[in-house]
Amino acid sequence: MQTVFTVSTDGPGLIEFTPDVARWLVREGAGDGLLTLFVRHTSCSLLVQENADPDVQRDLYAYLSRLVPPADDPSMTYLRHTLEGPDDMPAHIKAALLPVSLSIPVSGGKIMLGTWQGIYLFEHRAHPHRRQVAAHFS
Repeated sequence: MQTVFTVSTDGPGLIEFTPDVARWLVREGAGDGLLTLFVRHTSCSLLVQENADPDVQRDLYAYLSRLVPPADDPSMTYLRHTLEGPDDMPAHIKAALLPVSLSIPVSGGKIMLGTWQGIYLFEHRAHPHRRQVAAHFS
C-alpha cells in the first residue's frame, strides 16, 4: 500500500509527522512489514530523531546552519547556484548530507520506533513549503 503525506512548513526546522504515519498504518490495517518514506524534494530531508526535548531539534538546526551557512555568507562565495536565493544551494547541500528516505520496521501495524523517536521532515529553505513524502508499506 502507498500514500503521499503533505507536510506544511513555516521555514527552516524540523516538523514531526509521526502521528500522521501511525494513523495511516492503522487505517489501512497494516500488519508486519517495512515502511519506506521518501521525500519528493531536493531541499529538505527526513530524519528519525528524538521527540521528547525540542532543544534537540533546535540544536540540530543550529549546527547545520553553522556547517552550511547561506550563500550570501562570506565563506560561501564559491557557490554558483544562487538565482533562487541565498538559502537555496545551502538547502541542497544539507539535503545531500542528510537522508531523503527512511526504512522503518512495522509490527502489528505499529511503527517500531524507540521511546523517544519520531519521524521528521527537516525543512532547509527559508520560506514556507508544502512538502510531499511518499510512503510505501509492504
